[in-house]
Amino acid sequence: MPIRAVTLDAAGTLFTVAEPVGATYARIAADHGIAIAADAVERGFRAAFAAAPPLAFPGASPTRLAEHERAWWYTVVRAAFGAAARATAFETCFDAIFAHYARAGAWRVFPDAPAALVALRARGLRTAIVSNFDGRLRGLVDDLGLAPLVDVTLWSTRVGHAKPAPEIFVAAANALGVAPGVALHAGDGPVADVEGARRAGMTAVLVDRRATAPAAAGVRVVASLAELPPLLDALAQP
Repeated sequence: MPIRAVTLDAAGTLFTVAEPVGATYARIAADHGIAIAADAVERGFRAAFAAAPPLAFPGASPTRLAEHERAWWYTVVRAAFGAAARATAFETCFDAIFAHYARAGAWRVFPDAPAALVALRARGLRTAIVSNFDGRLRGLVDDLGLAPLVDVTLWSTRVGHAKPAPEIFVAAANALGVAPGVALHAGDGPVADVEGARRAGMTAVLVDRRATAPAAAGVRVVASLAELPPLLDALAQP
């Protein structure tokens, strides 16, 4: 059955942070009189992010969703700072960090992303962004110039399920008006993206820009989104 729609991960696939998270945290902390080493807070962030519960709040009231999102990130950032989070200025420092990542300047679009999205559209495919993110994603997609290139943007806190839960992929397919079996998902997460999409019944492609992911049987891999349209052409061949 031919592919009729393509969904893509956001951070790590379509765009990435403009500078390492540790450097950003340390710089903003210094602005608030908190001294912390960039490499230490980078390690702390990675550990805290990996240990955090899924970024989704099933059953949460829509009116409280932003509150839940902010609290989730507050816990991650506080853990990343470690002892430095006891500083009096940490609260205002966190506010500045949270606001920073809502702005387009905190991110950069991968150069191959816009052209790949245009090429997918030119093939008559519907497209969506599917991300473990919060409500800031909608504004970022607009401000980064990606909104005109996709049909749907979905994030985990909006859906109530985070990747690799199949529900978020099924929600994306439904929003695009296709069955999961005729949709393909591309992302940089071997578990969140590849395993999650497969569990939902979608074709999955791993975006491995640094060629660091271990080989996995049956997993199609691209090093750049520029490789995605030709791959879809090949899949369409009888």
